[in-house]
Amino acid sequence: MTSPLLDALIGSPILPELIQEAQRVFEKERLLREKFYADITPEHKWEFIQGEVVMHSPALNRHPMATKRLFKLLDSHVQVLNLGLVHMEKAMTCFPRNDYEPDIMFFGLVKFALIHADTLKFPIPDLIVEVPSPSTEHRDRGIKFQDYALHGVEEYWIIDPVAETVELHRLPKGADVYPEVEKQPDGMLSSEVVPGFQIPVRAIFDEDENARSMKAIWSAKS
Repeated sequence: MTSPLLDALIGSPILPELIQEAQRVFEKERLLREKFYADITPEHKWEFIQGEVVMHSPALNRHPMATKRLFKLLDSHVQVLNLGLVHMEKAMTCFPRNDYEPDIMFFGLVKFALIHADTLKFPIPDLIVEVPSPSTEHRDRGIKFQDYALHGVEEYWIIDPVAETVELHRLPKGADVYPEVEKQPDGMLSSEVVPGFQIPVRAIFDEDENARSMKAIWSAKS
């Protein structure tokens, strides 16, 4: 992995001191992370981000409703076609430096095979959905946007429950940055990570549209 920042560090005369300080910081984070694993409880949504323990606050109703509608559609589609596993929150996905509990995550069959009944630390998902609130948007569009791309999350969906739009970010092959995309207020959403999954944008925000999409998914089984 190369970057202008890494090139600048390698070219610095104080590289040994910088490496030593980075190791000190990372060791401190490692110890804090072990304590985080020991202290977390299932009653709340917890994340460990850049050495900080983050407990999420309750959200306005539009947030969990949008999450629930998309989860139902995605989970049903994955069940019908036996494509893997879908989780909604409370599944801690472990990245090299950080631990996240995304709003929705999909694990294809390869990663699904690594998950069992007693799994606490989940592998990096193949698809992640975040529904930002005012208190989480800076992370969802900041560190998470970077971390998910750097570690191979093939699709990252960002749902705005206020503007009622979706951004579907796909990671190009061999890339480690998501290209910018337009916000979709309508039209169809098609996943390349979840085979055959295609829904109207409005199915995430409208109960009637959601019900029609759900019916279409289950009717395909018969």
